[in-house]
Amino acid sequence: MTTGVQEGNARRAWWWALFALGIAGAIVFYLLTMPKAVPASELPAHTPDVANGEYIFTAGGCAECHAEPLAKCKDTKVKDKTRLAGGCCLKTPFGVFNVPNISPDKETGIGNWSTLDFVNAMKRGLGPDGAHLYPAFPYTSYQRMTYEDLIDLKAYLDTLPAVKHKTPPHELAFPYNIRRGIGLWQLLYVDGKTFTPEAKASAELNRGAYLVEGPGHCGECHSPRNSLGGTIQSQAFAGARNPEGKGKIPNITPSHDGLGDWSTDDITYLLETGNTPDFDVIGGVMAPVQENMAKLKPEDRSAIAAYLKSLPPLPDAVPKKKKATGEDETDEEKEGDGSGGETSDGGSKQPDGAE
Repeated sequence: MTTGVQEGNARRAWWWALFALGIAGAIVFYLLTMPKAVPASELPAHTPDVANGEYIFTAGGCAECHAEPLAKCKDTKVKDKTRLAGGCCLKTPFGVFNVPNISPDKETGIGNWSTLDFVNAMKRGLGPDGAHLYPAFPYTSYQRMTYEDLIDLKAYLDTLPAVKHKTPPHELAFPYNIRRGIGLWQLLYVDGKTFTPEAKASAELNRGAYLVEGPGHCGECHSPRNSLGGTIQSQAFAGARNPEGKGKIPNITPSHDGLGDWSTDDITYLLETGNTPDFDVIGGVMAPVQENMAKLKPEDRSAIAAYLKSLPPLPDAVPKKKKATGEDETDEEKEGDGSGGETSDGGSKQPDGAE
């Protein structure tokens, strides 16, 4: 009898311990995933420069994912780059992310967002309600942008047509459909820090670094990712598998596998014209990126080229596959139609707001 009572008490104690552990775990999860917003006091007193906002909009390629596509989902051609109704989607191993409406429409877009709301989305990956945004929206790069550029960008977006269009929800399976869990991911990859110029680098290199690592978000596509979906910084810009299927995103470091044989003039010329040193023309999802690069100031294209040539030369992050003959596949065979032969800087088609 005594033994039975003792066993019953032990079982109850065990269940109470599990219950307490569960409660403690839930509290820790809640605390770790709490939104860490930018305080209003951190925003500078800055008069918005709409012209600069338009320039940043172009450098970031926002329209390539947010403007109304000519067809459903993966169409890179758009009717009007000022009608940011969303509609593009990104198919990933985690599910399908549908790019949202970022037009000034107050019901279906971001017309009700304050400047602070917008800054928090770009720097902290947070919606106006404090919900964590999915990192298919590359805020891991946008967090490096200056407050002034973000304020200018929001001011420009507010001048565009308000388009009433409700985009469909993301198609994500458990556990990726639990937004709160993104807070744990953000602990690893989001610090909200603005780009800091290197004291020993030239003004040109610092400008190029800012454009590549910030608004251009080039590393989001040109860097490989780990199983958590975060970029592998030790292989930054060394190329990556195409997240949407065939092919790869090319290596853009100055190595033999990347841009090692290219001069800064070659890179600058490609950004301006879309033509490679081999008399080829880039295409696929890189084509609209190049069109945006062509609209930048010549000195900014030169800065981007200089920065890319200053990167550590790295071998391809995506190993070459062996053909049945035992020979390595050529880049053309491997890329297929996935990367469209892109060879330059700038972040291919990564939805800017598939949150």
